[in-house]
Amino acid sequence: MGGMDDLYREQILEHHRTPHNHGVLAEPSVSLDGRNPSCGDVITMQLVLDAAGTITDVAFSGRGCAISQASASLLTDELRGKSADEILALGTPYVMELLGVEVGPSRVHCALLGLETTQKAIERWRSR
Repeated sequence: MGGMDDLYREQILEHHRTPHNHGVLAEPSVSLDGRNPSCGDVITMQLVLDAAGTITDVAFSGRGCAISQASASLLTDELRGKSADEILALGTPYVMELLGVEVGPSRVHCALLGLETTQKAIERWRSR
């Protein structure tokens, strides 16, 4: 194994060390905690949505393995400007493409934690 995988692995470690959009928003439209019981990852996704349901700001906080934190960091870079519908339509392939590495079956939950929590947050925002 070498080449591209190493680059992506480096990217994951970099996002884990210095995650993007990490922190707390002053006035999120919705804030939701997500949990991955199998390896103890905890994440809080905070979103600001405009009246049309487009994400205008995003932040996350939490702790967990490199995969869960890096995928949340990578995801937050992509969310601004996307509509709630677009985000609800995303799935596992999207997250795997963002991460760029094959994630073993036991780590898929880690990789999906950010997206799943974001999607639940949007559903909560919509049902208010």
